[in-house]
Amino acid sequence: MTPHDEEAGASVDASAEASTEVSAEVSADVSADLSAEVSEQDLFAARRRAAALGADRSLHRWSAHLPLTARLSALADAASEVVAPDEPVDIYGNAVVARLEDEVARLLGKEAAAFFPSGTMAQQVALRCWAGRTGNATVALHPDAHPEVHEGGALSAVSGLRTVHPTREPRLPTAEEVRDFEEPFGTLMLELPLRDAGFVLPSWEELEEVVEAARERDAVVHFDGARLWECTPHFGRPLAEIAGLADTVYVSFYKSLDGLSGAVLAGPRTLIEEARTWRHRYGGQIFQQFPAAVAALLGLKNVLPKLPEYVAHARVVAGALREGFAAAGVPFSRVHPEEPHTHQFQVWLPYDSKVLTEAALAQAEETKTQLFNRWFPDGPPGLSVTEVTVTDAGLEWTPDDVNDAVAQFVRRIPG
Repeated sequence: MTPHDEEAGASVDASAEASTEVSAEVSADVSADLSAEVSEQDLFAARRRAAALGADRSLHRWSAHLPLTARLSALADAASEVVAPDEPVDIYGNAVVARLEDEVARLLGKEAAAFFPSGTMAQQVALRCWAGRTGNATVALHPDAHPEVHEGGALSAVSGLRTVHPTREPRLPTAEEVRDFEEPFGTLMLELPLRDAGFVLPSWEELEEVVEAARERDAVVHFDGARLWECTPHFGRPLAEIAGLADTVYVSFYKSLDGLSGAVLAGPRTLIEEARTWRHRYGGQIFQQFPAAVAALLGLKNVLPKLPEYVAHARVVAGALREGFAAAGVPFSRVHPEEPHTHQFQVWLPYDSKVLTEAALAQAEETKTQLFNRWFPDGPPGLSVTEVTVTDAGLEWTPDDVNDAVAQFVRRIPG
């Protein structure tokens, strides 16, 4: 080896060593950054949870914020309302789970129903079954629908389905848009209400017309009814009549009924039997699910009858929020929809979402009144958005209470 070779080799070794050191430093820095980020997120989540638990007044109390033992104890204490002392636990979907399925099928006026561990799985299975029966794997739905926004592209990646969008307006498609859509589809999926657009619903007549337009195209209709339970006041129809417009309906138990988890798919008996087969294939044939089933039955018994009252009072709260922001001199604010269609709605304000979240947290911590929770930057251009939910805790709020809370909140927005 020549001196030049030795120098070159030494240079390469030195470079490799230096590169290794730099890589190690970068890795350490990245790990530290990630650790700091995770830690910051955890601290923020803990702060939000503490603020919610520490608030004396709020419009909605989310049971998921409760300590684990408190949640389990509450479920155990209430279980006797819906199950007998000697009733057995379920094994692979019998007993209390089967009873829940029968009850939901009855409420929705469907032949049969199947319990699923998640709504994501329930809807994938429903749409997959319909694709096989119609011979068309294309699903028409809204671009803001849950499968398009919150499921990581699962419809195509897992189930081999293709999605198309009859409209991009922040509402469900009209009959004309469905009737005139430029390509065939096998299933029309309607999310009732459309959560990401502001928990919005069509009128009953519009819903009938859009379903009929799909039928004219030989398509089946599936309702994403995760929040269908609270739609009856808006439509002025019972659950079974609403669900009767669709071939299949999925409903959730933890979103509006304060359950632990789980969903049910309801529809024709033959399709539900096929859905059970696919549920097993998708990994949804769980050994025991009795806690979720008991919580769901409690929700049907105790929360479902209250939802119309929640919806009515949400409209009172929405009107008071508008008045409060106007009185506080906020340059722009919007409650959307202006009259809420359900017990949930959006509020838009022209401030940074982090600033608004901090103001909401500070208000809860300092005054023990929680008016808003977290704000997000994905409202209309220049606006941040939050979701408001009115349940039992909010029923005691008068318009004056809301106005006072708005004034306290606005005072905590810098500038």
